[in-house]
Amino acid sequence: MSDLDLARQAMAGVPLLKDYDGPVVRLGGLTNLVFQVGDHCIRVPGKGTEEYINRAHEAVAAREAAKAGVSPEVLYFDEKGVMVTRFIDEAQTMSPAAFKLNEAAPARAAEAFRKLHTSGAVFPFRFYLFAMIDDYLKVLSTKEVELPPGYHDVLHEAEDIRQALSLHPAPLVACHCDPLCENFLDAGDRMWIVDWEYAGMNDPMWDLGDLSVEGKFGERQDEEMLRAYFSGEPRPAERGRVVIYKAMCDLLWTLWGLIQLANANPAENFRAYADGRFARCRALMQTPDFSRHVAAVRKGKIPASTVPGPC
Repeated sequence: MSDLDLARQAMAGVPLLKDYDGPVVRLGGLTNLVFQVGDHCIRVPGKGTEEYINRAHEAVAAREAAKAGVSPEVLYFDEKGVMVTRFIDEAQTMSPAAFKLNEAAPARAAEAFRKLHTSGAVFPFRFYLFAMIDDYLKVLSTKEVELPPGYHDVLHEAEDIRQALSLHPAPLVACHCDPLCENFLDAGDRMWIVDWEYAGMNDPMWDLGDLSVEGKFGERQDEEMLRAYFSGEPRPAERGRVVIYKAMCDLLWTLWGLIQLANANPAENFRAYADGRFARCRALMQTPDFSRHVAAVRKGKIPASTVPGPC
């Protein structure tokens, strides 16, 4: 069955789209199929995603994010994960190149995160990095795919990071947790965030660190993002957590990529994706500055007021 056939099959089960006979335009998605259907957007869940995505949790997060004003309104969501939202007109789907070229785009993304993080929204899932690594390793233990050489060695080295983070736990807030560039829609005056599959209560610095990695931010973009989020210079412990999560998101998403490889997801060369993420994680952890940032996190307590007030 073609992608378009899958879209029309899903639309037939959605009351507000079942009679639609206009154009259906494929938008994107690494694991899911996403289409514009007139004034609406429909997401059809990808093969194998039921192994690691809780759709009930995602539905709550998507609706709460819409209430917070950072995501489009959810118009339909079923138990299989078919979701319909309002289509955002004249908004550019972001990419690393767009984050580099669009003036103040990292700042707009930071402001959207700050709006979410300070919204008071409560998501049902607790995004806990090391538990998710364990869960993904369990999934991979049932599949015929090899980890990058040295993965367990680096995971063992990350025990120091786990301890540093746990010494001063950050206040948990509603976080997106999977800030791929393509999950941002730039309307020029504001940034929208979509795709809440991995959303959960988390350390807000995860969102900043992961976005920096996904957007391939340089130092200038990092500083623009951090200063917009904090309305000034972040504390050393806050900056340290962002840097730590740059490495840890690669350690986690390496395993995600291998699950896609095992599930024969054709959207990308997931062997290269996983190996590249792991290599980047290891390279960052081996820099002298990384140890300094871990020490700052170990030393510095994050106050409950670390998340700035609303924009």
